[in-house]
Amino acid sequence: MKFLILGGFLGSGKTTLLMQLARYLTRESRENGPSQVIILENEVGNSGVDDKFLKNSGYQVQDLFGGCTCCTLGSELISSVEDIRKRYHPDWMILETTGLAYPSLIRDNLKNSIGQESRICSVVDAQRWKRLKIPMGELFTGQIECADTVLLNKTDLVKEEELAEIEKDIRKMNGSAALLRTSGIQETEGAVWRAVLGL
Repeated sequence: MKFLILGGFLGSGKTTLLMQLARYLTRESRENGPSQVIILENEVGNSGVDDKFLKNSGYQVQDLFGGCTCCTLGSELISSVEDIRKRYHPDWMILETTGLAYPSLIRDNLKNSIGQESRICSVVDAQRWKRLKIPMGELFTGQIECADTVLLNKTDLVKEEELAEIEKDIRKMNGSAALLRTSGIQETEGAVWRAVLGL
């Protein structure tokens, strides 16, 4: 089983991109044989908006409520992943984290507890980057420095020169990740998803 952790700050567009990724995997599985994808949705609070959206779109979603997966839900995450792995044997499991999670802690938890390797994709909100990069700098660095792929999202709302500056900021935090531009209003190309999935 392959595991993808989808991180990024609140409102960065993770769920919209997750829907596109799920559609891509569904299309690919039709062409290359059936592929089962399980989506784990982490929400803060007692009920989730994103998980209802995903379920209404026909995707199977496992809810993880109560806080950040990297701290308060560590044991619940591990037991959920183990249970799903044994019951469904999925090809892919995708965890969409809360906007306040540090994906590297989740990856370490999965690796150390059950030997599950994972990839990290962090989504960056280009529209709000300049306003939030100083007050949220530590969190942004924590979400970006560990990523295998960084998706610079909402690029349709920002001018080219500002996008170039944001990309420089991201490169200072992580010089080795694949850095790709996306926009929720356009269908993301398959090449982007292949980079995210490490294919």
